[in-house]
Amino acid sequence: MTARRFRTLYSFGLVLVDAILLVLTLYTAFQLRVRIDWPSEAVDMPSRFLPYATTVLPAYVISNVIVFFWLRLYHVARATSRVDELYAIVAALTIGTLLFVAVIALTLKGVVDLPIPRVMIVYALILSVPLITLGRWMLGAWRDLLRSRGTSADRLIIVGTGESARLVAHKIKGSAYLGYHMLGVVSEAGPEVEIPRKVFSQPVLGRISELPELIDRHQPDEIIIALPPVSDAEILHVINTCQRDRLSLKVFPDVYDIMAAGVTIDDLGGLPLMSVRDSAARSWRATAKRMTDVIVGGLILVATSPVLLLLAIAVRFDSPGPVFFVQERMGLDGKLFPMLKFRSMRIDAEAKGPGWTVKDDPRITRLGRFIRKYSLDEFPQFINVLLGDMSLVGPRPEQPAFVEQFRKMIPRYMERHREKAGLTGWAQVNGMRGDTSIEERTKYDLWYIENWSIWLDFKIVIRTVFKIFFDRSAY
Repeated sequence: MTARRFRTLYSFGLVLVDAILLVLTLYTAFQLRVRIDWPSEAVDMPSRFLPYATTVLPAYVISNVIVFFWLRLYHVARATSRVDELYAIVAALTIGTLLFVAVIALTLKGVVDLPIPRVMIVYALILSVPLITLGRWMLGAWRDLLRSRGTSADRLIIVGTGESARLVAHKIKGSAYLGYHMLGVVSEAGPEVEIPRKVFSQPVLGRISELPELIDRHQPDEIIIALPPVSDAEILHVINTCQRDRLSLKVFPDVYDIMAAGVTIDDLGGLPLMSVRDSAARSWRATAKRMTDVIVGGLILVATSPVLLLLAIAVRFDSPGPVFFVQERMGLDGKLFPMLKFRSMRIDAEAKGPGWTVKDDPRITRLGRFIRKYSLDEFPQFINVLLGDMSLVGPRPEQPAFVEQFRKMIPRYMERHREKAGLTGWAQVNGMRGDTSIEERTKYDLWYIENWSIWLDFKIVIRTVFKIFFDRSAY
């Protein structure tokens, strides 16, 4: 089965699953309204669902399915965050329910002599969110399983052999569920340079100048252009070269071009201005983040205080030394602050100077290995949040010695300090934690800073919770 046909069948499957679950939802809502006398006893409602099944039910299902189509929920994305999908489902069902009410009021009311209680509609909306979400997640898990086994994979060529191309290839290689079959890469080197046979374990198919012949020969379904910094004219030339019917074309931007995502259009008395950084925007978002930090951080500290007390006692008796590990870190605008953690290492861990924690690090205590596995050692940082040194979400703070080293090596590294340091961040939920590339981590941090929103922070917090329980990469 071709990848295109598989996506078509999967889209039909989504429509079918949604329709079945919407039927189940309205039927259950009807039964709840008949059997529960709240807020008052149901009046003049038939005891059987059949009259609704022939009139109201089709309007309910069709209204919601139309909205799902309108919001592109039947468009098969390569990979979608479950938090994003849940948000989209809630929005679609809310709009679909409002459309259903409008359809009933304009077409069926007065034609069909059936009471349609508002409570029943509310029941249907509340029930439909978990049912539709679960159904789609189960169907998505089946799709990812088939993709990981190589069923209906898209044939892919990556244009580029630099850092950007390596990131793309690494992500695809480690994510079989994305449904790609890597054919190889195309080198950007000119004819005067000898190209290797392989880069990052992928065959080099040829040069950019040979792209038309390579496309005809290998028949890829998709091409990802991941070139190092080049001119717009060169990018457009490569895109024009790749133009083919039924060939999907995507461009992976150079990581340090991500500031473009933060550019907005302002005006000065009618003259257009491009706003790259808006200090007014920073002031309101800083206020919003601070309010969220104080409320959420305070509630978490109060709720977990008994557990934190037990952990403190356990750390004290597990190995000699203090309960807390206090270390100077760099935060907002380059200011230093003492960051708190439960001590998870021996007291002489940094006798030879600061250093990264590595897998199976002998400096980690027995209890330390457990609390690091579940990120329990980080909980005292909620005190840093309440004090205003840190935020719930943001770039992870580094030691001043490392900051001084990295700022000389990595472009725009100090721009990480335009935001408060965070307990968790976009880099961490994307696997950039522990002994990983600081350059790659910086790229994620800069993307977060330029694309910040309350909703993005919410997504990161939800993904962090899942990481704590299901990701074992912490050490």
